[in-house]
Amino acid sequence: MVSIPWLWSCCLDTQTLVYILLFGLLGLAIHKRLRKKPVFLDPRGRAVLITGCDSGFGNLLAHRLLDLGFTVFAACLFPDGEGAQALLTHSSPGQVKVIKLDVTSDKEIEQVKQYVQDHLPDKGLWGLVNNAGISLWGLVEWQTIDKFQKSIDVNLLGSIRTVLAFAPLIRKNKGRMVFLSSTNAYVSFMNSVYSLTKAGLEKFCDCLRLEMKRFGVQVCIIEPGNYARATHIQPHADAEQVWDSLPADAKEGYGKELIKYLTNLLNEKLDGGSRKGHEVVDAIVDALTSPTPKARYLVASLKEKVAVYLHLWLPTFLFDQIILSSISNYVNGPHSDT
Repeated sequence: MVSIPWLWSCCLDTQTLVYILLFGLLGLAIHKRLRKKPVFLDPRGRAVLITGCDSGFGNLLAHRLLDLGFTVFAACLFPDGEGAQALLTHSSPGQVKVIKLDVTSDKEIEQVKQYVQDHLPDKGLWGLVNNAGISLWGLVEWQTIDKFQKSIDVNLLGSIRTVLAFAPLIRKNKGRMVFLSSTNAYVSFMNSVYSLTKAGLEKFCDCLRLEMKRFGVQVCIIEPGNYARATHIQPHADAEQVWDSLPADAKEGYGKELIKYLTNLLNEKLDGGSRKGHEVVDAIVDALTSPTPKARYLVASLKEKVAVYLHLWLPTFLFDQIILSSISNYVNGPHSDT
């Protein structure tokens, strides 16, 4: 019988552990290098449909894909706007097709579907990027059901509408579906409306990813952190405007001082956002072009990544305490404007 000391000396001595570590690091380096390969397919003759191209990530991505040689269907809420018009002057004639699309409109979805089918290049529709979205901040009691419904209609149902319309075209070409989620799908405070739409989108994509495997279609989720200064998706808040919009019960329960504190907290967070929107665009391009795309791309600061991992692995009560300790004024501050 083999003795335990012998196993330890052969398999668990320091030198062996160092070799294991080195081989592991080498394997990771090789994997990373392979994933950094240039575009593995010829973009010419392949189309990508992007929603929300008026500004932000959608507009940046459209410019990048045009430079790579893709045909781009740039769906914009305002096709005559500055962002849409900049796309028309950026590319060769016919390479970009700016189309009006409100993702909450079933009628416009059908019209865009027909337009795309009628104007596809030779190799068809390769990619669908669901980027269109809106942001809404504030505590639950500050919201109305109309605000919840609007956000769900744009951020969640909007993506579902495009999938139902364009999945057959993507399946035909064994292409890619990419969805813009957020770290707020995991870490939430003061943004229940936005967070629930992104968490719902994550679970929808988890189902879709498994369903599409048999067809060779890859489904990828992009999870950006705070890129508020790059996208301007959330404008700065004004405490007086927030106060004036609240129902009487909310004013009584929270108080004006707490409103000011939370408004300042939001604005500080927005000011601390990254301007490097290209980082998120890089991840989307990888999802569209890599031979081995990731199911999820967490594009965030180290602090935001740690917060996501803590949320996933810590007991809920402990993670809650960490979040609440970072906003102690919310917990310990005045509870009414008395």
